[in-house]
Amino acid sequence: MMAKYVVIGANSFSGQDFVDLLLDDSARQVTGISRSPERSRLFLRYKSRSELSNYRYIQLDLNKQMEQLLDLLDEERAEYVINFAAQSEVAPSWEHPEHWFQTNCVALARLVNHLRKRDYLKRYLHVSSPEAYGTSLGVVQEDAPLNPSTPYAVSKAAADFFLRTMHRQFGFPVVTVRATNVYGPCQQPHKIIPRSVIYLKLGRKIELHGGGAAVKSYIHIRDVSLGELAVLERGQQGQIYHLSPDRGVSVRHVVWMLATKMGHRFEDVTMAVAERPGQDAAYVIDSSKTRRELAWSPTVPLEKGLPEVIAWVQQYWDDIKQQPLEYQHKP
Repeated sequence: MMAKYVVIGANSFSGQDFVDLLLDDSARQVTGISRSPERSRLFLRYKSRSELSNYRYIQLDLNKQMEQLLDLLDEERAEYVINFAAQSEVAPSWEHPEHWFQTNCVALARLVNHLRKRDYLKRYLHVSSPEAYGTSLGVVQEDAPLNPSTPYAVSKAAADFFLRTMHRQFGFPVVTVRATNVYGPCQQPHKIIPRSVIYLKLGRKIELHGGGAAVKSYIHIRDVSLGELAVLERGQQGQIYHLSPDRGVSVRHVVWMLATKMGHRFEDVTMAVAERPGQDAAYVIDSSKTRRELAWSPTVPLEKGLPEVIAWVQQYWDDIKQQPLEYQHKP
């Protein structure tokens, strides 16, 4: 019997890479679900595969077509449900916080309340965010108190508390992942790393909020997918697991690396602008628990991962030029 996996949010950057990883094993049957039509090879790594007989994509909106989604889950009887569907941008969450709460909390609560009553589910992977911790000094472990500072972060923290309660009261088989700043080929062009590469090619100045002083923990998408799979299959139910690199680095330094690799002087291609509201000064989370218990560790350093993004932009430049370079909000 093939193991059945349902990946909600399969069109997302993280979702599509996780689908691609799952398809490495021919014993897995994978169904991907997202609200938008299936994207092109530009944004879907698995589209480069010659064999996709174990995968099907279904367009369903978590907010508008929940009944159809729940019926599909019952029909599939998937042992593993992985939910990447979320409103995930931080800055725009100040404009319409209700959209973030609808997707990240209300729809999630209905989905999980349905699944907790089903006997087919073995594991549910919840994708949380370190943003829920807010600004944190020192190294943050999984039991750190939540102190969110943006509507996005508050919505993620609320979902975390809800799932924790469902596990305690009903034994809901949730495992939770909080990964740091994910990057890599196929990422949305408005994100800082691909956008910087695109701006460098276009000859446009890169705006650095707060001068780029904020410290992030950039981690390659495939390292995150491997960690998520380890948590899904071997993590302890009810537990939270961090996925992070060995150290944090400022946004300014990452952009300097990109500019240098592409033959530009950092000072000539950047400009400092005001910091965004609610920007956390730093979050450097500790992933020693995941490394110790699940034998996971990141393997792709920035020195290797950044050239992959540059190469992806170069390869798909004609298509990428046509993409919006700013976040396009969809309720």
